[in-house]
Amino acid sequence: MFMTKTVLKNLLTKYATRLYPFQKIEPFKDAKGELKIEMEKCILCGVCKMRCPSQCISVDKKEKFWQVDPFACVYCGICVEACPVKCLYQESLYRPPADSKTMVFHVQEAKPE
Repeated sequence: MFMTKTVLKNLLTKYATRLYPFQKIEPFKDAKGELKIEMEKCILCGVCKMRCPSQCISVDKKEKFWQVDPFACVYCGICVEACPVKCLYQESLYRPPADSKTMVFHVQEAKPE
């Protein structure tokens, strides 16, 4: 009886939320989105791994790889600020919805001398 007014109002008005992913909005200015790396600049120092509060970054200097678990990342940007060579950056776009968990794995190529 008390909810009848609310139910009718909700049935006869527009949606209260966006129908994501069909309706998307532009990200806010300076939004911290998906973490990216420029492997050719990376020196594999491991500072980003040490500073990451969610411990989602793995770095192995011997095997020359850099790995991030995007599902564990909290997109805080601390690793980007801590990087001494500024090879990490965050795109303002967010990852699209995924139906399976994937890791982002980069291997550094041998540099010609």
